[in-house]
Amino acid sequence: MSQIRILFTSVGRRVELMQAFKKAATDLNADVVIYGADIVDNAPALFYCDKKIIVPRIKAPEYIPELLRICEQEKINALIPTIDTDLLLLAKNKAKFTAIGTEVLIAAEDKVQLCRDKRFTADYFIKCGLKSPKPIDDYTQYKGGFPAFIKPKDGSSSINAYKVHNAEELKSYASMIDDYIIQPFIEGTEFTIDAFCDFKGNPIFITPRERVAVRSGEVLKTRIAQDNVMIAECKHLLADYRPSGAITVQLIKQNSTGDNYYIEINPRFGGGAPLSIKAGADSAKACIELLMGKKVEYQPKAAKDNAVYSRFDQSICVSEDNAPVVVNSLNEVESRLAGIQAVIFDLDDTLYGEKEYIKSGFEAVAAKYPEIENLDEKLWNAFENGKPAFDEVFGDNDALKKECLAIYRNHAPNIHFYDSAESLIKKLRERNIKIGVITDGRPEGQRAKIAALGLENLVDEFIITDELGGAQFRKPCDIAFRIMQKRLNVPFEQMVYVGDNPKKDFIAPRELGMKSICFMNGDGLYSK
Repeated sequence: MSQIRILFTSVGRRVELMQAFKKAATDLNADVVIYGADIVDNAPALFYCDKKIIVPRIKAPEYIPELLRICEQEKINALIPTIDTDLLLLAKNKAKFTAIGTEVLIAAEDKVQLCRDKRFTADYFIKCGLKSPKPIDDYTQYKGGFPAFIKPKDGSSSINAYKVHNAEELKSYASMIDDYIIQPFIEGTEFTIDAFCDFKGNPIFITPRERVAVRSGEVLKTRIAQDNVMIAECKHLLADYRPSGAITVQLIKQNSTGDNYYIEINPRFGGGAPLSIKAGADSAKACIELLMGKKVEYQPKAAKDNAVYSRFDQSICVSEDNAPVVVNSLNEVESRLAGIQAVIFDLDDTLYGEKEYIKSGFEAVAAKYPEIENLDEKLWNAFENGKPAFDEVFGDNDALKKECLAIYRNHAPNIHFYDSAESLIKKLRERNIKIGVITDGRPEGQRAKIAALGLENLVDEFIITDELGGAQFRKPCDIAFRIMQKRLNVPFEQMVYVGDNPKKDFIAPRELGMKSICFMNGDGLYSK
């Protein structure tokens, strides 16, 4: 599969999850396009997606038809829900998406139905041999003692969920909540188990974690707790439930007995799931690998035991005046700099043409092997056809491929500025505007490009993101931009970033409150 397209529904504030999938794609060197859907165009997570889509409300009759249309038109490979209200509707219509080639990461309809009504959930846990506080849906019949717990039978995010201390409180809360259930209150420590399964329901990761601090049902602080009993019990549950993709299971470990009482199932990525991913149970990476057709085996205790994570809120500017300004020529940039004290440039396909560098590298390889007729043309033709050039030309000759790749990466490139790029930089210097470059890529190659263009004498600061500690610092990671801001000592609001790749170049600048300019040069690898 050359490109993988994943659509997340109701993305809302699920920024960490989008970041996790972005990082996984980078780590795998996979061409992944992240689509985000929501009912408003300013949901924070949308700005971490490659493409944002506005859809009707979930309860609207046109919701599913519109999702089907989008999935078919965009050739979506996987659809991933993120909120409870989406689950049953998507489960009911899963076959329709499958028919157009979209894998919906959701369990079977009957299993999802168990989750949406807490009475059924408790019965299901008990059927699976697990302990669960038995619910009652009529407060006058409740005999379980106090304290008790009352909540909506199909609720989420701890909305209208209350601890009840006596019969009088119970009556009062019951009058406030429609379709409630009442359970004995289990005094103990709360845990969530983040599990991820392949598309046939076979577990890949099972990660218990303690819910150390919680706000509105979502974890703020958590500790990975690789508890053997919880893992074994979850395996038993998954063998029957057979979810596709992510599932979270909540339980309480009773203080007095140490027994686990299971209270909730959500067959989706939980709000705290990115914390398990960061700890090592990388379900985002596993999901992409599955979509690439790879078989991913069970990885026991992949998350680092006892790792503690604390979450925090972060703002992102979503106003239209912070969106990238699109230009078709670098000549247009200077007129867009009102109030700007620093301009930061991308390098490849912004100041010069990346295709020129590729051609230069192929020519350097051909010069080393003159006995191979028209080698540079053969490599270029493979590249133009979207194929890995060295693999295509040299086949299984791994030794030759390795030698040629080294020549390519270390050659002194024959490259030139785009028209007006050098003159623009000189005009900015005349105006005392500070100039920086932030570029991704292997340091040896990027340094060679900088030298070939003579940028050392034109620019105040360079940052090659890989030199900061590896590929994980590449855009859209914001660390390079924060370092550049410190070096240039200019407020983010007075900085502008000029780049060419809408997929990654402008996420960090927008998060940080910078301006940005997208150079759609028509010649670049991404400006299409």
